[in-house]
Amino acid sequence: MFNKILIANRGEIALRVIRTCKEMGINTVAVYSKADEDSLHVKFADEAVCIGPPPSNESYLKIPRILAAAEITNAEAIHPGYGFLSEKAEFSRICAEHDIKFIGPSADSIARMGNKTMAKETMIDSGVPVVPGSDGVVESYEEAREICDDIGYPVIVKAASGGGGRGMRIVHEAENLQKSYSMCKTEAESAFDDPDVYIEKFVEDPHHVEIQVLGDQHGNVIHLGERDCSLQRRHQKILEEAPSPLMTPELREEMGQAAIDASKAVDYEGAGTVEFLVDKDLNFYFMEMNTRIQVEHPVTEEVTNYDLVAEQIKAAAGHELEKKELKMRGHAIECRINAEDPEHNFRPSAGMIDVFHTPGGHSVRVDTHAYAGYRIPPHYDSMIAKLIVSAPTREDAIKRMKRSLEEFIVEGIKTTIPYHIQLMDDENFKKGTFNTKYLEEFTFNPEK
Repeated sequence: MFNKILIANRGEIALRVIRTCKEMGINTVAVYSKADEDSLHVKFADEAVCIGPPPSNESYLKIPRILAAAEITNAEAIHPGYGFLSEKAEFSRICAEHDIKFIGPSADSIARMGNKTMAKETMIDSGVPVVPGSDGVVESYEEAREICDDIGYPVIVKAASGGGGRGMRIVHEAENLQKSYSMCKTEAESAFDDPDVYIEKFVEDPHHVEIQVLGDQHGNVIHLGERDCSLQRRHQKILEEAPSPLMTPELREEMGQAAIDASKAVDYEGAGTVEFLVDKDLNFYFMEMNTRIQVEHPVTEEVTNYDLVAEQIKAAAGHELEKKELKMRGHAIECRINAEDPEHNFRPSAGMIDVFHTPGGHSVRVDTHAYAGYRIPPHYDSMIAKLIVSAPTREDAIKRMKRSLEEFIVEGIKTTIPYHIQLMDDENFKKGTFNTKYLEEFTFNPEK
Protein backbone atom coordinates (compact mmCIF):
# COMPACT_ATOMS: atom_id res chain seq x y z
CA MET A 1 0.00 0.00 0.00
CA PHE A 2 1.09 3.60 -0.59
CA ASN A 3 2.64 5.66 2.19
CA LYS A 4 1.76 9.05 0.72
CA ILE A 5 -0.74 10.25 -1.91
CA LEU A 6 -0.98 13.68 -3.50
CA ILE A 7 -4.50 14.84 -4.41
CA ALA A 8 -4.39 16.81 -7.66
CA ASN A 9 -7.69 18.56 -7.08
CA ARG A 10 -9.52 20.97 -4.80
CA GLY A 11 -12.68 21.42 -2.77
CA GLU A 12 -14.98 18.67 -1.59
CA ILE A 13 -13.50 15.85 -3.67
CA ALA A 14 -9.99 16.58 -2.39
CA LEU A 15 -11.31 16.49 1.18
CA ARG A 16 -13.23 13.30 0.38
CA VAL A 17 -10.02 11.57 -0.73
CA ILE A 18 -8.10 12.87 2.29
CA ARG A 19 -10.67 11.35 4.65
CA THR A 20 -10.37 7.88 3.14
CA CYS A 21 -6.58 8.12 3.08
CA LYS A 22 -6.52 8.95 6.79
CA GLU A 23 -8.69 5.92 7.54
CA MET A 24 -6.30 3.76 5.51
CA GLY A 25 -3.23 5.13 7.30
CA ILE A 26 -1.95 6.96 4.20
CA ASN A 27 -0.34 10.41 4.43
CA THR A 28 -1.75 13.09 2.13
CA VAL A 29 -0.50 16.09 0.20
CA ALA A 30 -2.90 18.83 -0.87
CA VAL A 31 -2.15 21.18 -3.72
CA TYR A 32 -3.87 24.52 -3.91
CA SER A 33 -4.04 27.76 -5.83
CA LYS A 34 -3.69 31.07 -3.99
CA ALA A 35 -7.48 31.39 -4.12
CA ASP A 36 -7.87 28.14 -2.14
CA GLU A 37 -5.41 28.63 0.70
CA ASP A 38 -8.29 28.76 3.22
CA SER A 39 -10.12 25.70 1.86
CA LEU A 40 -10.65 22.76 4.20
CA HIS A 41 -8.74 20.33 2.00
CA VAL A 42 -5.63 22.42 2.63
CA LYS A 43 -6.24 22.46 6.39
CA PHE A 44 -6.83 18.71 6.77
CA ALA A 45 -4.07 17.32 4.54
CA ASP A 46 -0.79 16.31 6.19
CA GLU A 47 1.12 18.60 3.81
CA ALA A 48 0.06 21.33 1.38
CA VAL A 49 1.84 22.88 -1.58
CA CYS A 50 0.80 26.06 -3.39
CA ILE A 51 0.96 25.46 -7.14
CA GLY A 52 0.09 28.87 -8.56
CA PRO A 53 -2.38 31.74 -8.96
CA PRO A 54 -6.18 31.30 -9.04
CA PRO A 55 -6.81 30.54 -12.76
CA SER A 56 -7.00 26.77 -13.33
CA ASN A 57 -4.69 26.89 -16.33
CA GLU A 58 -1.99 28.37 -14.10
CA SER A 59 -2.48 25.96 -11.19
CA TYR A 60 -4.70 22.85 -11.17
CA LEU A 61 -4.11 22.20 -14.87
CA LYS A 62 -0.34 22.71 -14.73
CA ILE A 63 1.09 19.20 -14.89
CA PRO A 64 4.74 20.23 -14.24
CA ARG A 65 3.76 22.04 -11.04
CA ILE A 66 1.73 19.11 -9.74
CA LEU A 67 4.54 16.66 -10.52
CA ALA A 68 7.03 18.97 -8.81
CA ALA A 69 4.80 19.02 -5.72
CA ALA A 70 4.69 15.21 -5.75
CA GLU A 71 8.45 14.93 -6.10
CA ILE A 72 9.38 17.40 -3.35
CA THR A 73 6.96 15.73 -0.91
CA ASN A 74 7.94 12.17 -1.96
CA ALA A 75 4.36 11.24 -2.85
CA GLU A 76 4.20 7.79 -4.46
CA ALA A 77 0.81 8.24 -6.11
CA ILE A 78 -1.54 10.95 -7.37
CA HIS A 79 -5.31 10.88 -7.03
CA PRO A 80 -6.82 13.18 -9.70
CA GLY A 81 -10.37 13.45 -8.28
CA TYR A 82 -12.84 14.53 -10.98
CA GLY A 83 -12.59 17.36 -13.48
CA PHE A 84 -9.29 19.15 -14.10
CA LEU A 85 -6.68 16.53 -15.14
CA SER A 86 -8.66 13.42 -14.13
CA GLU A 87 -9.47 12.35 -17.71
CA LYS A 88 -6.30 13.60 -19.41
CA ALA A 89 -4.48 10.65 -20.91
CA GLU A 90 -1.32 12.75 -21.03
CA PHE A 91 -1.37 13.20 -17.26
CA SER A 92 -1.68 9.45 -16.65
CA ARG A 93 1.15 8.81 -19.10
CA ILE A 94 3.48 11.43 -17.60
CA CYS A 95 2.86 10.11 -14.08
CA ALA A 96 3.88 6.64 -15.26
CA GLU A 97 7.02 8.05 -16.89
CA HIS A 98 8.00 9.63 -13.55
CA ASP A 99 7.31 6.43 -11.54
CA ILE A 100 4.36 8.04 -9.78
CA LYS A 101 1.23 5.89 -9.71
CA PHE A 102 -1.80 7.56 -11.28
CA ILE A 103 -4.82 6.40 -9.28
CA GLY A 104 -7.03 5.61 -12.23
CA PRO A 105 -6.88 3.92 -15.61
CA SER A 106 -3.94 3.82 -17.99
CA ALA A 107 -3.33 6.53 -20.56
CA ASP A 108 -4.46 4.12 -23.27
CA SER A 109 -7.77 3.37 -21.52
CA ILE A 110 -8.47 7.07 -21.01
CA ALA A 111 -7.64 7.90 -24.62
CA ARG A 112 -9.80 5.10 -26.03
CA MET A 113 -12.82 6.11 -23.97
CA GLY A 114 -12.18 9.86 -24.04
CA ASN A 115 -12.61 10.14 -27.79
CA LYS A 116 -16.31 9.59 -28.48
CA THR A 117 -15.88 8.07 -31.94
CA MET A 118 -13.14 5.68 -30.78
CA ALA A 119 -15.26 4.72 -27.77
CA LYS A 120 -18.27 4.00 -29.98
CA GLU A 121 -16.21 1.80 -32.29
CA THR A 122 -14.86 -0.09 -29.26
CA MET A 123 -18.39 -0.64 -27.96
CA ILE A 124 -19.64 -1.93 -31.31
CA ASP A 125 -16.75 -4.40 -31.41
CA SER A 126 -17.64 -5.50 -27.84
CA GLY A 127 -21.33 -6.03 -28.58
CA VAL A 128 -22.48 -3.15 -26.35
CA PRO A 129 -25.66 -1.46 -27.72
CA VAL A 130 -25.00 1.95 -29.25
CA VAL A 131 -27.26 4.64 -30.67
CA PRO A 132 -27.56 4.39 -34.49
CA GLY A 133 -25.38 6.94 -36.25
CA SER A 134 -22.09 7.50 -38.02
CA ASP A 135 -19.37 4.87 -37.80
CA GLY A 136 -16.87 7.52 -36.78
CA VAL A 137 -15.91 11.09 -37.56
CA VAL A 138 -18.14 12.77 -40.16
CA GLU A 139 -15.77 14.50 -42.54
CA SER A 140 -18.17 16.61 -44.60
CA TYR A 141 -21.68 18.06 -44.72
CA GLU A 142 -22.48 15.79 -47.67
CA GLU A 143 -21.58 12.74 -45.60
CA ALA A 144 -23.62 14.11 -42.69
CA ARG A 145 -26.67 14.54 -44.92
CA GLU A 146 -26.46 10.94 -46.18
CA ILE A 147 -26.21 9.57 -42.61
CA CYS A 148 -29.16 11.66 -41.39
CA ASP A 149 -31.32 10.65 -44.35
CA ASP A 150 -30.55 7.03 -43.52
CA ILE A 151 -31.19 7.04 -39.74
CA GLY A 152 -33.94 9.69 -39.79
CA TYR A 153 -34.47 12.87 -37.80
CA PRO A 154 -34.09 14.12 -35.12
CA VAL A 155 -30.32 13.68 -34.86
CA ILE A 156 -27.63 15.09 -32.61
CA VAL A 157 -24.25 16.35 -33.84
CA LYS A 158 -21.55 15.92 -31.17
CA ALA A 159 -17.93 16.93 -30.74
CA ALA A 160 -15.73 13.82 -30.77
CA SER A 161 -13.73 15.16 -27.81
CA GLY A 162 -16.71 16.82 -26.14
CA GLY A 163 -18.12 16.72 -22.65
CA GLY A 164 -20.09 18.73 -20.13
CA GLY A 165 -22.86 19.48 -22.59
CA ARG A 166 -20.61 21.50 -24.91
CA GLY A 167 -20.18 20.94 -28.61
CA MET A 168 -23.63 19.46 -29.27
CA ARG A 169 -26.42 20.43 -31.66
CA ILE A 170 -29.84 18.76 -31.97
CA VAL A 171 -31.23 18.86 -35.50
CA HIS A 172 -34.95 18.21 -36.04
CA GLU A 173 -35.18 18.96 -39.76
CA ALA A 174 -32.93 18.49 -42.78
CA GLU A 175 -32.84 22.21 -43.65
CA ASN A 176 -31.09 22.98 -40.35
CA LEU A 177 -28.36 20.34 -40.69
CA GLN A 178 -25.72 22.32 -42.59
CA LYS A 179 -25.74 25.25 -40.15
CA SER A 180 -25.72 22.97 -37.09
CA TYR A 181 -22.93 20.81 -38.50
CA SER A 182 -20.73 23.87 -39.17
CA MET A 183 -21.45 25.44 -35.78
CA CYS A 184 -20.68 22.22 -33.95
CA LYS A 185 -17.31 21.86 -35.69
CA THR A 186 -16.44 25.46 -34.82
CA GLU A 187 -17.42 24.96 -31.17
CA ALA A 188 -15.45 21.72 -30.99
CA GLU A 189 -12.33 23.40 -32.35
CA SER A 190 -12.67 26.28 -29.89
CA ALA A 191 -13.53 24.26 -26.77
CA PHE A 192 -11.51 21.07 -27.28
CA ASP A 193 -8.90 21.95 -29.91
CA ASP A 194 -10.41 19.16 -32.01
CA PRO A 195 -12.92 19.96 -34.80
CA ASP A 196 -14.01 16.35 -35.32
CA VAL A 197 -17.71 15.62 -34.89
CA TYR A 198 -19.96 12.58 -35.21
CA ILE A 199 -23.70 12.07 -35.59
CA GLU A 200 -26.22 9.96 -33.69
CA LYS A 201 -29.93 9.40 -33.75
CA PHE A 202 -31.43 11.67 -31.07
CA VAL A 203 -33.20 9.52 -28.46
CA GLU A 204 -36.23 11.54 -27.37
CA ASP A 205 -37.38 11.74 -23.74
CA PRO A 206 -34.73 9.35 -22.39
CA HIS A 207 -33.52 8.57 -18.89
CA HIS A 208 -29.81 9.06 -18.25
CA VAL A 209 -28.71 5.95 -16.33
CA GLU A 210 -25.11 5.14 -15.51
CA ILE A 211 -23.46 1.99 -14.19
CA GLN A 212 -20.67 2.17 -11.62
CA VAL A 213 -17.77 -0.18 -12.38
CA LEU A 214 -14.58 -1.17 -10.62
CA GLY A 215 -11.61 -2.82 -12.30
CA ASP A 216 -8.29 -4.12 -10.98
CA GLN A 217 -4.87 -4.88 -12.46
CA HIS A 218 -5.72 -8.59 -12.75
CA GLY A 219 -8.42 -8.32 -15.42
CA ASN A 220 -11.36 -8.39 -13.00
CA VAL A 221 -14.28 -5.96 -13.40
CA ILE A 222 -17.43 -5.73 -11.31
CA HIS A 223 -20.41 -3.38 -11.40
CA LEU A 224 -22.15 -1.80 -8.42
CA GLY A 225 -25.54 -1.09 -9.89
CA GLU A 226 -26.91 2.08 -11.43
CA ARG A 227 -27.53 5.73 -10.75
CA ASP A 228 -30.26 7.81 -12.40
CA CYS A 229 -28.92 11.20 -13.47
CA SER A 230 -31.83 12.36 -15.62
CA LEU A 231 -32.53 15.60 -13.75
CA GLN A 232 -30.27 18.06 -15.55
CA ARG A 233 -30.16 21.74 -16.41
CA ARG A 234 -28.28 22.69 -19.57
CA HIS A 235 -26.83 19.18 -19.69
CA GLN A 236 -25.49 19.56 -16.14
CA LYS A 237 -26.66 17.09 -13.49
CA ILE A 238 -28.27 18.63 -10.40
CA LEU A 239 -29.68 15.54 -8.66
CA GLU A 240 -28.77 11.86 -8.77
CA GLU A 241 -30.29 8.80 -7.17
CA ALA A 242 -29.76 5.07 -6.78
CA PRO A 243 -31.40 2.87 -7.77
CA SER A 244 -33.12 4.32 -10.84
CA PRO A 245 -36.93 4.63 -10.57
CA LEU A 246 -37.36 2.83 -13.90
CA MET A 247 -34.99 -0.06 -13.25
CA THR A 248 -35.98 -3.72 -13.28
CA PRO A 249 -33.79 -6.60 -12.07
CA GLU A 250 -33.53 -7.89 -15.65
CA LEU A 251 -32.52 -4.50 -17.05
CA ARG A 252 -29.96 -4.00 -14.29
CA GLU A 253 -28.38 -7.36 -15.12
CA GLU A 254 -28.25 -6.54 -18.85
CA MET A 255 -26.85 -3.02 -18.36
CA GLY A 256 -24.42 -4.19 -15.71
CA GLN A 257 -23.02 -6.86 -18.01
CA ALA A 258 -22.75 -4.35 -20.87
CA ALA A 259 -20.81 -2.00 -18.59
CA ILE A 260 -18.46 -4.83 -17.58
CA ASP A 261 -17.93 -5.76 -21.25
CA ALA A 262 -17.21 -2.11 -22.08
CA SER A 263 -14.66 -1.86 -19.27
CA LYS A 264 -12.90 -5.09 -20.13
CA ALA A 265 -12.61 -3.96 -23.74
CA VAL A 266 -10.19 -1.22 -22.63
CA ASP A 267 -8.49 -3.13 -19.78
CA TYR A 268 -10.03 -0.76 -17.28
CA GLU A 269 -8.47 -0.18 -13.86
CA GLY A 270 -10.07 1.69 -10.96
CA ALA A 271 -13.48 3.32 -10.56
CA GLY A 272 -15.35 4.33 -13.69
CA THR A 273 -18.85 4.97 -14.95
CA VAL A 274 -20.47 3.72 -18.13
CA GLU A 275 -23.31 6.04 -19.11
CA PHE A 276 -26.38 4.94 -21.04
CA LEU A 277 -29.53 6.47 -22.48
CA VAL A 278 -32.66 4.41 -21.73
CA ASP A 279 -35.75 5.03 -23.84
CA LYS A 280 -39.41 4.64 -22.88
CA ASP A 281 -39.36 0.99 -23.98
CA LEU A 282 -36.34 0.26 -21.74
CA ASN A 283 -33.95 -0.09 -24.67
CA PHE A 284 -30.53 1.17 -23.59
CA TYR A 285 -27.68 2.65 -25.61
CA PHE A 286 -24.07 3.39 -24.69
CA MET A 287 -23.41 7.12 -24.44
CA GLU A 288 -19.92 7.50 -22.97
CA MET A 289 -17.58 6.31 -20.25
CA ASN A 290 -16.25 8.60 -17.54
CA THR A 291 -12.81 7.29 -16.64
CA ARG A 292 -12.72 8.70 -13.10
CA ILE A 293 -14.66 8.95 -9.85
CA GLN A 294 -17.98 10.75 -10.39
CA VAL A 295 -19.41 13.69 -8.47
CA GLU A 296 -22.41 11.48 -7.65
CA HIS A 297 -20.46 8.46 -6.37
CA PRO A 298 -21.85 8.83 -2.80
CA VAL A 299 -25.32 7.55 -3.75
CA THR A 300 -23.74 4.29 -4.88
CA GLU A 301 -21.70 4.13 -1.68
CA GLU A 302 -24.84 4.56 0.41
CA VAL A 303 -26.80 1.74 -1.24
CA THR A 304 -23.90 -0.74 -1.62
CA ASN A 305 -21.78 0.00 1.48
CA TYR A 306 -18.62 0.39 -0.65
CA ASP A 307 -16.02 3.13 -0.15
CA LEU A 308 -15.28 3.81 -3.82
CA VAL A 309 -12.23 5.96 -3.11
CA ALA A 310 -10.74 3.16 -0.99
CA GLU A 311 -11.44 0.75 -3.85
CA GLN A 312 -9.66 3.08 -6.28
CA ILE A 313 -6.61 3.24 -4.05
CA LYS A 314 -6.51 -0.52 -3.45
CA ALA A 315 -6.79 -1.22 -7.19
CA ALA A 316 -3.96 1.22 -7.91
CA ALA A 317 -1.81 -0.54 -5.29
CA GLY A 318 -2.32 -3.85 -7.08
CA HIS A 319 -4.91 -5.44 -4.81
CA GLU A 320 -7.39 -7.83 -6.35
CA LEU A 321 -11.10 -6.98 -6.25
CA GLU A 322 -13.27 -8.76 -3.75
CA LYS A 323 -15.92 -10.70 -5.65
CA LYS A 324 -19.13 -10.59 -3.66
CA GLU A 325 -22.78 -10.56 -4.61
CA LEU A 326 -24.20 -7.13 -5.40
CA LYS A 327 -26.70 -6.12 -2.75
CA MET A 328 -28.38 -2.75 -3.11
CA ARG A 329 -30.10 -1.68 0.08
CA GLY A 330 -32.74 1.03 0.19
CA HIS A 331 -32.60 4.27 -1.80
CA ALA A 332 -30.19 7.21 -1.87
CA ILE A 333 -30.53 10.72 -3.33
CA GLU A 334 -27.88 13.40 -3.83
CA CYS A 335 -28.60 17.10 -4.36
CA ARG A 336 -25.78 19.26 -5.67
CA ILE A 337 -25.76 22.52 -3.71
CA ASN A 338 -24.41 25.22 -6.00
CA ALA A 339 -23.53 28.82 -5.25
CA GLU A 340 -26.05 30.07 -7.80
CA ASP A 341 -29.15 32.25 -7.70
CA PRO A 342 -32.18 30.28 -8.99
CA GLU A 343 -34.29 33.48 -8.95
CA HIS A 344 -32.03 35.04 -11.59
CA ASN A 345 -31.37 32.28 -14.10
CA PHE A 346 -28.88 30.51 -11.82
CA ARG A 347 -26.23 33.18 -12.10
CA PRO A 348 -23.08 32.45 -10.04
CA SER A 349 -22.99 33.77 -6.48
CA ALA A 350 -19.39 33.82 -5.31
CA GLY A 351 -18.45 35.62 -2.10
CA MET A 352 -18.24 35.28 1.67
CA ILE A 353 -20.36 32.69 3.50
CA ASP A 354 -21.62 34.31 6.70
CA VAL A 355 -23.65 31.38 8.08
CA PHE A 356 -23.21 27.72 7.16
CA HIS A 357 -25.31 25.20 9.09
CA THR A 358 -25.42 21.67 7.69
CA PRO A 359 -28.26 19.23 8.35
CA GLY A 360 -27.86 16.06 10.41
CA GLY A 361 -29.81 13.08 11.62
CA HIS A 362 -30.05 9.44 10.62
CA SER A 363 -28.60 8.59 7.16
CA VAL A 364 -27.77 12.20 6.25
CA ARG A 365 -24.36 12.97 4.73
CA VAL A 366 -22.86 16.30 3.63
CA ASP A 367 -19.71 16.38 1.51
CA THR A 368 -18.36 19.93 1.49
CA HIS A 369 -15.25 22.04 1.78
CA ALA A 370 -17.18 25.17 2.80
CA TYR A 371 -17.79 26.69 6.23
CA ALA A 372 -18.91 29.97 7.83
CA GLY A 373 -16.26 32.57 7.04
CA TYR A 374 -15.13 30.82 3.84
CA ARG A 375 -14.97 32.96 0.72
CA ILE A 376 -16.09 31.14 -2.42
CA PRO A 377 -13.69 32.02 -5.23
CA PRO A 378 -15.19 32.93 -8.61
CA HIS A 379 -12.64 30.93 -10.58
CA TYR A 380 -14.05 27.40 -10.33
CA ASP A 381 -17.19 25.27 -10.51
CA SER A 382 -20.06 26.66 -8.44
CA MET A 383 -20.76 23.47 -6.43
CA ILE A 384 -20.07 24.07 -2.73
CA ALA A 385 -21.65 20.95 -1.20
CA LYS A 386 -23.37 17.66 -1.87
CA LEU A 387 -26.26 16.62 0.36
CA ILE A 388 -26.82 12.87 0.34
CA VAL A 389 -29.57 11.02 2.17
CA SER A 390 -30.61 7.38 2.24
CA ALA A 391 -33.71 5.55 3.46
CA PRO A 392 -35.40 2.15 3.05
CA THR A 393 -37.65 3.41 0.21
CA ARG A 394 -37.54 6.15 -2.44
CA GLU A 395 -40.58 7.81 -0.85
CA ASP A 396 -38.84 7.94 2.53
CA ALA A 397 -35.62 9.22 0.92
CA ILE A 398 -37.52 12.12 -0.69
CA LYS A 399 -39.07 13.03 2.68
CA ARG A 400 -35.68 12.87 4.38
CA MET A 401 -34.09 14.97 1.65
CA LYS A 402 -36.74 17.67 1.96
CA ARG A 403 -36.33 17.80 5.73
CA SER A 404 -32.55 17.98 5.36
CA LEU A 405 -32.69 20.72 2.75
CA GLU A 406 -34.89 22.78 5.05
CA GLU A 407 -32.23 22.42 7.78
CA PHE A 408 -29.41 23.46 5.44
CA ILE A 409 -28.81 27.15 6.15
CA VAL A 410 -26.38 29.18 4.05
CA GLU A 411 -26.28 32.96 4.36
CA GLY A 412 -24.14 35.54 2.59
CA ILE A 413 -24.52 33.98 -0.85
CA LYS A 414 -27.35 32.55 -2.93
CA THR A 415 -27.65 28.77 -3.34
CA THR A 416 -29.81 26.23 -5.15
CA ILE A 417 -31.29 24.91 -1.88
CA PRO A 418 -34.73 26.55 -2.44
CA TYR A 419 -34.86 25.04 -5.94
CA HIS A 420 -34.19 21.56 -4.59
CA ILE A 421 -36.85 21.97 -1.88
CA GLN A 422 -39.46 22.73 -4.54
CA LEU A 423 -38.29 19.78 -6.60
CA MET A 424 -38.91 17.45 -3.64
CA ASP A 425 -42.59 18.55 -3.72
CA ASP A 426 -42.98 18.05 -7.46
CA GLU A 427 -45.47 15.28 -8.24
CA ASN A 428 -43.68 14.05 -11.36
CA PHE A 429 -40.42 13.79 -9.45
CA LYS A 430 -42.16 11.91 -6.65
CA LYS A 431 -43.65 9.46 -9.16
CA GLY A 432 -40.38 9.09 -11.09
CA THR A 433 -42.07 10.22 -14.31
CA PHE A 434 -39.35 12.49 -15.63
CA ASN A 435 -36.59 12.43 -18.23
CA THR A 436 -33.52 14.41 -19.21
CA LYS A 437 -35.68 17.26 -20.56
CA TYR A 438 -37.97 17.53 -17.56
CA LEU A 439 -36.27 20.47 -15.85
CA GLU A 440 -36.75 22.56 -18.99
CA GLU A 441 -40.46 22.52 -18.05
CA PHE A 442 -39.99 22.79 -14.27
CA THR A 443 -40.42 26.40 -13.10
CA PHE A 444 -38.89 27.66 -9.88
CA ASN A 445 -41.28 29.87 -7.90
CA PRO A 446 -39.37 32.06 -5.41
CA GLU A 447 -42.63 32.95 -3.64
CA LYS A 448 -43.14 29.38 -2.38
